[in-house]
Amino acid sequence: MSASKLFNFILFSLISLPAISFSQANQFRETLRHTEEISHEFPDSAFKLLKDLYPKVQKAEDIMSAGICLQQMGEVCFKLGHYAQSFDFYNQADQIFRKQNNKLLLARNLNGVGLVYYYNQQKQRAREQYNQALIIFSRLNNQEGLAQTYSRLGHLYEKEKKPDSAFVFQRMALAYISKTNRTNEIAKIYENIGSIHEDLARYDSAEYYFTKSLALYKQVNNQQACIEVINNLGDILRKTGKPAAALLKSREALKLSISKNDLYGKTSALRDISKAFNLLNRNDSAYYYLELSRDVSNVLYSTEGTRQTAFLQVLYDFEKKNREIKDLENISHTNSVITAATIIIIALLVILGWVIIGRQRLKLKDQKSLSEHKDRLYENEKKLMEIALENQRLQEENLTQLLNSKSAELSNHILNLVQKNQVLEELKNKLMNIIKDDKRDHKKHLQQIIHQINHSFSQEQYWKSFTGIFEQVHQSFFDNLKKHSEDLTANDIRLLSLLKLNLPPKDTATLLGISPESLRVSRYRLKKKLNIPENESLTSFIHSLKTV
Repeated sequence: MSASKLFNFILFSLISLPAISFSQANQFRETLRHTEEISHEFPDSAFKLLKDLYPKVQKAEDIMSAGICLQQMGEVCFKLGHYAQSFDFYNQADQIFRKQNNKLLLARNLNGVGLVYYYNQQKQRAREQYNQALIIFSRLNNQEGLAQTYSRLGHLYEKEKKPDSAFVFQRMALAYISKTNRTNEIAKIYENIGSIHEDLARYDSAEYYFTKSLALYKQVNNQQACIEVINNLGDILRKTGKPAAALLKSREALKLSISKNDLYGKTSALRDISKAFNLLNRNDSAYYYLELSRDVSNVLYSTEGTRQTAFLQVLYDFEKKNREIKDLENISHTNSVITAATIIIIALLVILGWVIIGRQRLKLKDQKSLSEHKDRLYENEKKLMEIALENQRLQEENLTQLLNSKSAELSNHILNLVQKNQVLEELKNKLMNIIKDDKRDHKKHLQQIIHQINHSFSQEQYWKSFTGIFEQVHQSFFDNLKKHSEDLTANDIRLLSLLKLNLPPKDTATLLGISPESLRVSRYRLKKKLNIPENESLTSFIHSLKTV
């Protein structure tokens, strides 16, 4: 086995974690389904089960079950009014669902967090949570989740005194939930719509939706919800001037709350009965039932206080146990890390020793081969350098010969031009003298000769040949000139070229076919075009230009 394979095997053996069995995961999920069912009626019992289950799923490293467990504990704490602890459990579940990328559970958790914000009077934060949940449910096309979220948004707008928006969201919730078989949720939405109508004093519509809600609750035998709806119907009857009918509804709610031992429902029913008797002008009975309501309320507060104390004790035990578990896990983790680190260090030292010995042998062998290779490489580079230097010397000689040849050719060309123009100048002067004579019969013919001579001064083919040779000798001269001025004419460039060659003024004037005076004027104008300072000569400027 190679060193790298040995190291990988040791590392894999140390970091491999035991995987949870499929049957164990199913057992955890089944327990969580049970706790969710009983949490509606027996939240205390559900929390105790969840408290015992949570360390087990942690030990088994069932991350998803741990998240669901935390989420359900958040729901139970919310139902019992412990909002801070509920928020903490929901946040822990949120981190797990996001890390596991479980969108469905994350959206449901967001709805739970939104409800906590709502009951803490943070409506804007609640709306933000609902909107995030809505986006996820829409992408998952989850009808039930969309219905629940729309319903909660509708309830939020109802409490903000925005009935139109509340109706819109509740009806959207009803449209989605109607596609499922969730009778309880459909009944709850009808109850919410009835509540909005009641706030708007639309008592007939409110009674209609409360009645539909009650029928559905009875269909699924949700007696807890029935108590609240029956009390709502009693309120409607009292508000519409039907106290006798309201009294019957309140008595029905009282009977049902007694059978369910629902102290909240019992208190509300007794209070509503008192109100009905008051409307019937039976004040003795009204007072009697009001006192009964107060007695039940005192019992409720006492029972609730005992219950909250017991729950807080359970919560404290849970947190204490969690801290102990975390401390043990930290100690265990530290010991595991130390053991693993020790084994890895020993293994690395063995591997390192083996590698060092092997590398030392290879190093000696490589050094010998490298030394021989360097010697050969040095000899080859030396030969190549000698060849390159010889080639460079030959190229420089060729370039020097070529430049000398071009310079000689340029000088000869200029000399020929000067000689030609001198001859032409002499001929021109002689002919001018002939014209000045009074022999008018030769004047026309002589003028034609002068015209031909003048024309020969401006022939371009000589200048083209001159320019070609000049550019070979003085490279980039014309380009550098154009950087100083874009307005140079062909005559300006010719004059500058001749000045670059250091020709005498007389020869320069002859080549250009102008007088020495005209040459001075051209030089002055050219200096202005090139923006040359007055204290600098044109010749110095020309020779300062780079031509390579």
